[in-house]
Amino acid sequence: MDLIFSAEGRSWPLRLTGDAERTRRALLSVLPMRLQLHTPKIAGSHIYWHAPFVEDLEGATHVLAAAAGAFIYWPVRQFLEITFAPLQAENAEITVLGHLDAPVEGIAELAATLKRDQGRRILEGTLGRSDGSAPGPLAPSPLPRDIIAARKALWAACPADISRVTASRAIMHPAGPVFTAESEARVLHELLWWIRAERGRKDEVVLRQVAALALDKTATRLRDFCHMEETPALLFRLKAAMGDGCPFDALIDEAILVAGRIGAWLDLLIPWNDLNEAFRAALDGRRAE
Repeated sequence: MDLIFSAEGRSWPLRLTGDAERTRRALLSVLPMRLQLHTPKIAGSHIYWHAPFVEDLEGATHVLAAAAGAFIYWPVRQFLEITFAPLQAENAEITVLGHLDAPVEGIAELAATLKRDQGRRILEGTLGRSDGSAPGPLAPSPLPRDIIAARKALWAACPADISRVTASRAIMHPAGPVFTAESEARVLHELLWWIRAERGRKDEVVLRQVAALALDKTATRLRDFCHMEETPALLFRLKAAMGDGCPFDALIDEAILVAGRIGAWLDLLIPWNDLNEAFRAALDGRRAE
């Protein structure tokens, strides 16, 4: 099956291949997808966006073994990615979903634009089936309706309190609040994935308690240190649901979707390349003294 990835007025075909049937079904169930592109901070030669689904590893390919042009799902980071050259040193396993059915140079050019412009503007794109078809409606969630509605709103648009976090010009603002908020959300996202991996091996009551503490800690930091209201309110709601008897499997996946999306919106505010260049220049200047 072919998909079409589009961004910046250009389109590229992606061919789904391999045996990752479970992840493929999850992907197809959310198409067509509107997406925001992110520039990598560590692995290098890829572009990525956040997946609106949660699936375990399937196929277990080491990320450094993914060929240029691979279309992959990185579960613990919840990324969908297209590579265009060998990645830098990383130690992780990913699910290969297919490959770019076009020269990689076009994606490399898009990546250069993304690297330059992230934090200055959001580069949006779409992913859909080549035949334009869409799946049927998803099965209803067993979770409370207010949580589902809040998560859908979070995925549809950047919350106002996140958009405002770059506005302050107080001492060490906006860098302090933005970096704190982004790191808090990212660590929460990773921890929730770790908790999810312990299902069936540790007591569910303990997992619920750990998840509730993690959600509470991040929500409190976003509220009290980063001056947010709407976004931490959803995390506090998920914390309360951990003790309300909601089905744990569905609830931990919902919490992962929320934490990942919060981190994604915050990441898009940061001009990573400009900061990296300034950091290099400062280090080089210090060495020259």
